[in-house]
Amino acid sequence: MDSLPAVRISHLVKVFRLPTLRKREVLAVDDVSLTIAEGEVYGLIGPNGSGKSTTLKVLLGLLKPTSGTAEIFGEDSAKIGCRDTVGYLPENPYFYKHLTARETMHFYGKLCGLVGSALADRTADLLKLVKLDHAADRAVGGYSKGMLQRIGLAQALVQAPKLVVLDEPTAGVDPSGSRTIRDLILELKSRGITIVLTSHLLEQVQEVCDRIGIMSRGRMVREGPLDELIARQDQQEILLQGAPPELLQRLRDIVAQDGRARVLHAGNSRTTLERLYLEVTDTPGE
Repeated sequence: MDSLPAVRISHLVKVFRLPTLRKREVLAVDDVSLTIAEGEVYGLIGPNGSGKSTTLKVLLGLLKPTSGTAEIFGEDSAKIGCRDTVGYLPENPYFYKHLTARETMHFYGKLCGLVGSALADRTADLLKLVKLDHAADRAVGGYSKGMLQRIGLAQALVQAPKLVVLDEPTAGVDPSGSRTIRDLILELKSRGITIVLTSHLLEQVQEVCDRIGIMSRGRMVREGPLDELIARQDQQEILLQGAPPELLQRLRDIVAQDGRARVLHAGNSRTTLERLYLEVTDTPGE
């Protein structure tokens, strides 16, 4: 029997009714469907206002869908019980600035029912994981943006979730801090944790994600495995090893006859995720 997917969103529609005299409606998400397997890293990307954040909020049970369904490990995401398996890092997490990192983790751990040695051990393990053990007793009000994002990631992991949702985890973070967060995402993936993330840093998305969904104007305009999405169907390439210069001008079918070269790779050439994003969203820069 196949295991349940970590996330299944089916024909999701979300309409916001604005409080005006004309009762204007805004269609934020328009018939979006996607499935995320357990253990995958899934990147949901799109321009501002494309509906990706609304989709995540419905998945997290923070918004009620107008129609359609969102499930986490087979359960309706609106049910409070299924949230025990989910960790969430918002784009701009807020922390009490006078608390230290250790105190912050104790606060969130207690909210999740941890106490005593279990809480102390979990706190120590997570601060070490996010490389903040050296600053565990410093007030978070003095933390850099990158350090705040890492303590945010630690609090998202305090209840040992099976699914982690990261909304712009590297927004405003310098390149070194961004690289650290990228490595943490890969570490979580190696532990079998499913990750859903949004980001405008497409190079980083391309480095860590197994599957990609690109949204534009509320709709899913492209979705699938990263390697398939960035394959150019209208171009072919042949990679040769040990071929003399004149052989590079010949067609592939004579390579085997020549005997001096070996085809290492043949298939669709690759575009970049950034170029694909711009092609399918067709949205002017903001």
